Amino acid sequence: MDGGGGCSKDMTVEFGDEPHVLAVDDNLIDRKLVEKLLKNSSCKVTTAENGLRALEYLGLGSDQMNNLEGTVSKVNLIITDYCMPGMTGYELLKKIKESSVLKEVPVVIMSSENSPTRISQCLEEGAQMFMLKPLKQSDVKQLKCHLMKCRR
Repeated sequence: MDGGGGCSKDMTVEFGDEPHVLAVDDNLIDRKLVEKLLKNSSCKVTTAENGLRALEYLGLGSDQMNNLEGTVSKVNLIITDYCMPGMTGYELLKKIKESSVLKEVPVVIMSSENSPTRISQCLEEGAQMFMLKPLKQSDVKQLKCHLMKCRR
């Protein structure tokens, strides 16, 4: 990244050796598993049980829509389940990519279904990666390595 682009402000998030990850999953067991794997890889983790809660945390809730302009994202990575009630991971991804502040934050979609159509749809919309559940420690290591490269 060069310093001259319009998104350089988003790249100034300092996280040292502990990136901050927002993990979104409606299934408590899956959410706890992702949280444990990320913490084992020295990540700070915030969890949300659905897309709307994630948007509220990120400052994109319906009553917060324009308060975020010009601020820096509080997370370095968002990892979300695809299939959730109310708002799918795909819809969450679209909302994040529409935000001028959050569009540079990498989003990883997880799903237990290996659907090529779903995978390509998410990647085309801007997802950084698509991972199959259940996640393993090796997946998280790959994720963290990818995140560190992205943010340099």
